Amino acid sequence: MPTIPLNALRTFEAVASHLSFARGAQALNVTPAAVSTQIRSLEQRLNQPLFHRHGRQISLTEAGLKLLPGIQRGLAELRQAIEVISQDGLEGSLNLSMMPSFLQKWLMPRLPEFYSAYPDLDLMINVDNTLIDFNQTDMNAAVRLGDGNWAGLKSVKLMDDWILPVCSNRLLKKTGPINSMEELQKHDLLFAPSDIWNPWFRKFGKSSRNSRWSLLNDSISILMAAEQGEGIALTRWSLASREIEARRLVRPIDTVVKADWSHYFVAPPHYFDLPKVAAFRDWLLDHSSRFEPPD
Repeated sequence: MPTIPLNALRTFEAVASHLSFARGAQALNVTPAAVSTQIRSLEQRLNQPLFHRHGRQISLTEAGLKLLPGIQRGLAELRQAIEVISQDGLEGSLNLSMMPSFLQKWLMPRLPEFYSAYPDLDLMINVDNTLIDFNQTDMNAAVRLGDGNWAGLKSVKLMDDWILPVCSNRLLKKTGPINSMEELQKHDLLFAPSDIWNPWFRKFGKSSRNSRWSLLNDSISILMAAEQGEGIALTRWSLASREIEARRLVRPIDTVVKADWSHYFVAPPHYFDLPKVAAFRDWLLDHSSRFEPPD
């Protein structure tokens, strides 16, 4: 097997991933000429072309298509090995991914306790409703809402969640008390589009949203609209429990439905038991176990 410089393989992966010499060069922060030189050198060492050139457009040859997945796996494992040894210990930064609603409504009020227990550990939190690809980011772990099964990842269940309606005291005084689900179903429920509500709709039927607030697609915005008396919101217990305790929101009816999905702590196997990851995971498990379900 010919000795091939790592830099040439990195260059091939960048160009092949973007199917562009210019964008590959930009990703590597080098000149297009340097990229072309590396690719030509690699093709000479392998004694076969890796790209078809069509003017400014390129495509992978059969050899290039066979080579790319192996190079991507090898570079990913190399990055992971370096990150593991460089991020050991209980200090520095811990990169986390989670939904903005979970961060703002459940985690953030509890974070001072974590920082008090681990003053040398900084949490770098990326908020996103979509699932991240750990192979393509520098994230160490995530908090996800789902069924607990994510290919190639280790997970541990933090807590269940429940679906319930909430509104402001002002709205309830205006509409009068709601004494049954039949009365609740006469109202349009505000909710952010998500499959999370399926258990509620399976039990009580679909709900329409014929108000100007139906364009809101964010759980936090829906709760704010409910606080301002704009309607009855369908929400999760993890997001609304503190607002209910503070009387900023009330439950117009006591009915709750257990969600199909639960909250999980998720990480790649090579990160799962790192001291800093384990510290945050165990702290989350402790606080999740103390989170009381709705009555």
